[in-house]
Amino acid sequence: MDTVSGERVKGNAGVGYCLEMSTGDMRTVVRLLTAVERTERQERTLARVRTECERTDVRFREQGIDLDVSIAQALEELIEGTPSTDLCPSYSYAFYQAVAVHFSDPTDLGQWRRPTWFHAMDDELARHGVPSDLLPGSFLFGGPPLRLPHPGDAVPAIGTLPAQRAGALADAYGSVLDRLDPEYRDAARRFAEVMRFEAEEWESARKLGTNQDTILFWFH
Repeated sequence: MDTVSGERVKGNAGVGYCLEMSTGDMRTVVRLLTAVERTERQERTLARVRTECERTDVRFREQGIDLDVSIAQALEELIEGTPSTDLCPSYSYAFYQAVAVHFSDPTDLGQWRRPTWFHAMDDELARHGVPSDLLPGSFLFGGPPLRLPHPGDAVPAIGTLPAQRAGALADAYGSVLDRLDPEYRDAARRFAEVMRFEAEEWESARKLGTNQDTILFWFH
């Protein structure tokens, strides 16, 4: 894995935060978590989500990570609409598991030492005229469509981008690549490449009558 100006972690040489993205129909996730009465299919899906939340709890306990609210409990509280705290990362993990069963397999966007580095990238891209809604800070850290308790730190972070904006992002980043500070060029090129692919996928899905309308980013 290449290093981007010391911010991206090379191989396993350092401890970094993983950035992933996936695509799908966010409405199915929201319906699953907010339905008053669920269909049999939704109940089967919810059982899978519960299992994954429990597995994540086990993994965290094995790693010595102690959460005030278990991820499995956070899921139940989200379903009931009654979070027991306003500051805990468990709800973000629970929401992500609900997304994971509906969305595509994640695309790896690398490991990064500091998520806040992307805010400096915001400034660089904005300086060259990239619209505010296409800056990394807006789609990496904007949060999910449901209100969740704050994770209490910079990560885990959830962000979304409308799939129909993927092409505009690829065009915007591609048009300024040669003018960007070298520190941000590789990251911008990577975003442009994956968003060009997502734009093509969205067009294909739309022609087939499917609604893969959301690109989700998961920083953890």
